[in-house]
Amino acid sequence: MASWTFLTTHARVLLLVAHDPGVRLRDIAASLDITERSAFGIITDLVEAGYVIKEKDGRRNRYHVQAHLPLPEPTARERTVGEVLALLAGTDATVTRDTGREEAGT
Repeated sequence: MASWTFLTTHARVLLLVAHDPGVRLRDIAASLDITERSAFGIITDLVEAGYVIKEKDGRRNRYHVQAHLPLPEPTARERTVGEVLALLAGTDATVTRDTGREEAGT
């Protein structure tokens, strides 16, 4: 097996969040073989960049991917996060009815 991947850890976390908006940090860490601290840092990066909205749901967090946003890659700005998620994970970019914001469907 190769010792590298095509997708960055940030992209892989985004895929996990798109697949399960209620995913826990410990589950992200276990799935990607990283520490919980690293998972927290990546989620924080994605939230600060605006690609994910974090919302408290009782004692847990729920994450909403902002699928309408362009990719941060300068050469791929014509593509949105939702389009890439749909290609990689078979998710759908949908509009949330109550807020009007787009998120990756599960």
